[in-house]
Amino acid sequence: MTTTIPIVQSVRLTADGSGVVILDQTLLPGQKKYETLSTPEAVFDAIIHLKVRGAPAIGIAAAYGVYLGLNQSTYAHIDEARVAFQRVKAYLGSSRPTAVNLFWALERMEKRFERVEDVRLVAEALRDEAEQIRLEDERVCEAIGVHALELLEPGDGILTHCNAGTIATAKYGTALAPIYLGEEQGYNFKVFADETRPLLQGARLTAWELSEAGVDVTLICDSMASIVMSEGKIQAVLVGCDRVAANGDTANKIGTSAVAILAKHYGIPFYVCAPTSTIDLACETGADIEIEERAAEEITSKWYEEPMAPAGVKTYNPAFDVTSGDLITAIVTENGVVRGDYFRELKTVVGER
Repeated sequence: MTTTIPIVQSVRLTADGSGVVILDQTLLPGQKKYETLSTPEAVFDAIIHLKVRGAPAIGIAAAYGVYLGLNQSTYAHIDEARVAFQRVKAYLGSSRPTAVNLFWALERMEKRFERVEDVRLVAEALRDEAEQIRLEDERVCEAIGVHALELLEPGDGILTHCNAGTIATAKYGTALAPIYLGEEQGYNFKVFADETRPLLQGARLTAWELSEAGVDVTLICDSMASIVMSEGKIQAVLVGCDRVAANGDTANKIGTSAVAILAKHYGIPFYVCAPTSTIDLACETGADIEIEERAAEEITSKWYEEPMAPAGVKTYNPAFDVTSGDLITAIVTENGVVRGDYFRELKTVVGER
């Protein structure tokens, strides 16, 4: 027996093309509020302040932001439009440095721009390309879910870290896609969601969207992952990612590498669910991935009525860490499952031989 799971759409274009509608993820789980962004500046602000987050969703929002920037003015010549395009592309590209989907989407928008000869058709072409990026992400996420589901068994306990769900993508999510597809097919997974300090994407977002969909989800503190593994409650770990290096090293939300180390210790498979747009073959190893460092207030005061750290204490707040490829059981893409020789297999899965 199959059932249909309700899916939340986190980013889309308005019907008239004048703005981008986003689900403000900073307000979850207390408030489900949609906001319409009408300028590239508003899109930039939404990305940098995590109203839009998740590598695929960031790329989709940035693509729409480029379209908005070129749609709001008229240009006498294609060269004039090109200058405007490069300006908005560089601006949006400076919002988040670690997620490769952001730059992949912007490069794709540039390639579409360069195919346009009539300046009057620029905005229409960019709108079409941004829409295609969103629709393709829906198909990619579903395909990742299908491949990942083949690695799981009904009733499995699954640990997740951060949020790689439907609100981080166009639909279904990456790491949560097999959970949604499994739920529709009666797999009855038992999900354990790390709270994911310091921004609590697991507590605020993963626990919320899985609960909304009727999935059996239990929230745990990050430091509890070891005990639930030792108790035999976890049969697989599923995480998303923001960048995969050519050797299989993977950047994901801070704390992911610790989960991978624990999974290795307890003999639990650790799966990274990644669209091929997240694979960066130009990046040789995880050491080459730029890690974003965020404001001190996220760990000293953001979630508290009063600061919970001494005034003036030094802080270190990297948003991501890198999980070594030798800790990853497999990388699941829309084109199939990659194991072992990542240098060779990742080239194959993205179509570069």
